[in-house]
Amino acid sequence: MKFRQTELDNGLVVMAEEMASARSMALGFFVRTGSRDESPEVSGVSHFLEHMMFKGTGKRSALEVNLEFDKMGAKYNAFTSEENTVYYAAVLPEYQERVLDLWADLMRPALRDDDFNTEKGVICEEIAMYKDLPHFDVMDRARRLHFGEHGCGNSVLGTVESIQNMSSQQMRGYFDQRYAPDNMVLACAGKMNWDKLIEQAERLCGDWPATGAARELSDFRGTGNKEAVMKEQIQREHICLICASPSAQSELRYAAGVLANIIGDDTGSRLYWALVDTALADSAEMECDAADGTGAFYTYISCDPDQAEKVVEIVNEILKNVRQKGITEKELLGSKNKIASAMTLGGELPMGRLVPLGLNWIYRREYRAMADELKKLQSITADDINNLLDEYPLEPVTILGLGAGKL
Repeated sequence: MKFRQTELDNGLVVMAEEMASARSMALGFFVRTGSRDESPEVSGVSHFLEHMMFKGTGKRSALEVNLEFDKMGAKYNAFTSEENTVYYAAVLPEYQERVLDLWADLMRPALRDDDFNTEKGVICEEIAMYKDLPHFDVMDRARRLHFGEHGCGNSVLGTVESIQNMSSQQMRGYFDQRYAPDNMVLACAGKMNWDKLIEQAERLCGDWPATGAARELSDFRGTGNKEAVMKEQIQREHICLICASPSAQSELRYAAGVLANIIGDDTGSRLYWALVDTALADSAEMECDAADGTGAFYTYISCDPDQAEKVVEIVNEILKNVRQKGITEKELLGSKNKIASAMTLGGELPMGRLVPLGLNWIYRREYRAMADELKKLQSITADDINNLLDEYPLEPVTILGLGAGKL
């Protein structure tokens, strides 16, 4: 693999990881914007805007956009998180220029009022759909409970009220400020022509105006609050526990990923053996979300409502045990091998490398080859986990239960 990177005069970073043996390429625009950057008046605008980006431009209608992707045989999509909005496509190398021409055009959308008003209904339907998914609903509510007024507690979808009250002018203002070249990265992975990529990026994106878009960054260790939410139509109790973790900029993030895997991997973890294998819960998992300037460990459990209190007691006991006694060498080795296998399998395809490539630059302005990431992972020791626990002791814990209200 060969890494290349340059920055246009307007601040747009163009980067690539060339994979000589690849038979495909993946390309995408990474925009450093998400729900944490929104004010209450435009809650949900980042995700709404993601939808609008596919509604056409001054050159192409929405139908023509879809047909163009289809003609290339592209595997394409987009996603919005609390912190980033990412647009990507995987194509055969001969379509490099064509797919970049299409994405660059889509990055300057028409944002027509008619499309905006129609899409409002789609977004509201999507909010209703996700509210019917207990796993999503409990995580969304717990995040707000944990982060309080911090931007990371903002809902990606927003609310029906915020979407209905939003104006197209507000969306355009948000777009003009956040979708600026100095707040974006154009990343590519796989088999490509780097010189053509740079020439085309200069031609298509070089006149986009920079805005100096910024983000308010602050670490937040959590409220430690507890809440039970009644939702009678739910048959299971859905529980989310959150505590502070390292940020995306911290070197402790590697140890945090290993620790989360030891505690809450979906097979063979402490939560699995204590809760799933014993039939106290049908699902029990922990993951680490290393965010911009802050972070959080998320634990999700689904169980019978009558077992909710017992399950939470067991989880708290597991966390206490980890704090006091640490982990075993056997757990450490198994966890590192699981993560290494997942990284290696995912990184064999250009699409699997694209997102890590882009987000590494978004968060740290650095390139990390997969070999470097694997080397760092395998170097993690029990002492590193202990150092992590000294700074992030898995407490205080924010807890939210959704269902029968028996938590």
